[in-house]
Amino acid sequence: MPAETLEFKAELKQLLHLITHSLYSDRDIFLRELISNASDAINKVRFDALANADKLEGNTDWKIKLTPDKAAGTLTIADNGIGMSRDEVIANLGTVAQSGTKAFLEAAKRAGKTGETPGLIGQFGVGFYSAFMVADKVTVVTRPAGAGTEATRWESDGQGTYSLEAAEKTARGTDVILHLKDDAKDFLDEWRLRSLVRKFSDFLEHPVVMDVEKEVGEGDAKKTETSEETLNSRKAIWLRSKSEVKEEEYTEFYKSLAHDGDAPAEVIHYAAEGKTEFRVLCFVPAQKPFGFDYEEPVAGLRLYVQRVLIMDRCEQVLPPYLRFVKGVVDSADLPLNVSRELLQQNPLLDAIQKSVVKNVLETLAGMKNIEPDKFLTFYKGFGSVLKEGLTRDWSNREKIADLLLFESANTEAGKTTTFAEYVEKMPTDQTEIAYLIGESAEQLRRSPYLEAFRAKGRDVLLLTDPIDEFAIPQLGTYKGKKLVAADRGEAAGAGEVPAGDKEKFAALLAALKAKLPDVADVRLTNRLTESAACLVADTHGVSANMERLMERMGRDTGGAKRVLELNPAHGTVEAVRALHEKSAAAPRLDLYARLLYEQAVIAEGSKVSDPVAFAKRVNDLITRDAQGA
Repeated sequence: MPAETLEFKAELKQLLHLITHSLYSDRDIFLRELISNASDAINKVRFDALANADKLEGNTDWKIKLTPDKAAGTLTIADNGIGMSRDEVIANLGTVAQSGTKAFLEAAKRAGKTGETPGLIGQFGVGFYSAFMVADKVTVVTRPAGAGTEATRWESDGQGTYSLEAAEKTARGTDVILHLKDDAKDFLDEWRLRSLVRKFSDFLEHPVVMDVEKEVGEGDAKKTETSEETLNSRKAIWLRSKSEVKEEEYTEFYKSLAHDGDAPAEVIHYAAEGKTEFRVLCFVPAQKPFGFDYEEPVAGLRLYVQRVLIMDRCEQVLPPYLRFVKGVVDSADLPLNVSRELLQQNPLLDAIQKSVVKNVLETLAGMKNIEPDKFLTFYKGFGSVLKEGLTRDWSNREKIADLLLFESANTEAGKTTTFAEYVEKMPTDQTEIAYLIGESAEQLRRSPYLEAFRAKGRDVLLLTDPIDEFAIPQLGTYKGKKLVAADRGEAAGAGEVPAGDKEKFAALLAALKAKLPDVADVRLTNRLTESAACLVADTHGVSANMERLMERMGRDTGGAKRVLELNPAHGTVEAVRALHEKSAAAPRLDLYARLLYEQAVIAEGSKVSDPVAFAKRVNDLITRDAQGA
């Protein structure tokens, strides 16, 4: 019977151009699509054989075979699945976007067998046409069960028509033969095929095989033998129950997934069932991997649909502040777009993300409570990343806050406390959580801002992570307790200055303000018990530490002015007041005003603008004191 030429039942030329040039972002995808179709074909015949065992024809060695032929320039993807009759070829390959899998599932549903159907991947019927991204001609030879050797050959160059003719095929199944374009001949290389199979189809249930030549023997006895080798591991351990997976299997899978030499700190493995069904296997690393800080910060889990990789990094199921978590999520219910490269927005995505985030945060909380040393090692590497969640994940802010560790004024150097422990130890008259941000806990412990808190028996959290300047104010409150910076004007440790002191020092304060254009104001404070002066930012002003951070980032803060606060009970401040009262025009007042300001600058951890001039003023002061001036 001569070959018959037919037209596709669609504006194929335009549609194929769209599929091969716009639908897929990476032409490597073609192999994933054709292997997925082959897997579906095998699952269909297995399902049909439940009611009709004759369809198996004694052929149950399920496999998908790749055959590269460099001489002919062809790549063949063959399966021993359900195969197609001539009419099915016309229906499935002659009509673009006709999904045989979709029709199969609908037929099973009508027969009331939905719960028995195997996991099938194809949804849209366009995956087959991705072959034209790499091939200028595609040949399909296919035979269904029970057809003897009578097969159908389908062939097309993707330009609007295809040909059909009778053929012979001894085994049931389908061979898809790609006549590769000149710029796609690299897909005939063994290493290229291996890498693509491992990337997209490594965990597929059925083996993907290929004939491989290897040299065996030694010396004169050396010869080349060809043997069939399985390219995919097929070990989708997330599909097994947690009780069936050994610890070393988890570790091996994690190391291959994360490229980390250490075992994970925690394994999170569960299956969600009910209205939304999906499986999750993810890992919390024990410590920060080398290069983590220098890589592009990309979050997400690997997304699989029935063991087939759809996205290498699915950001929709894992927020950026948990980007240290590595793992996979597998769900057949997720609504993909036609190319199966992108997810469509859907409530299921939100449900999966909420589930993953909940389980990760609960796992971290368990590690903190049960294995604090292990958690501390993890936290030293990823604590700053975790804090990003305070600014991004409003629904889980308190859960994230419960995981944070801090040194405090009352802890031993190197020891940590938590928000919960801080609140538990607060004096009954304390209503706010005080914190101080700086570059090191050692420096902060000597800060004058802690003096009034110590005097009242109150602790202060010492925050030394650069992100604290952005994250902690975003938290705002914890367990109903307001978070207040100890170096700001509204800090609870400051207290109220007696009216008598205000009146007594009023003239000096006005004079100092006139002499110090660097400050926004000069006022008295009770926050100091040992120091003479300090600088504080107003409630919404830029702190000294923030200013230093912004300068390192090359950002100009505009030189925000802070308030100079003086301790009226300090001998130095009283001496300056007495001098001003005796002689308001005394030249030394300029020197003392500048020194009070500069010592406050140093105490807050900043640098004086002119160190040489500061040293000269100190030297002049020493000279006058030595001479009794």
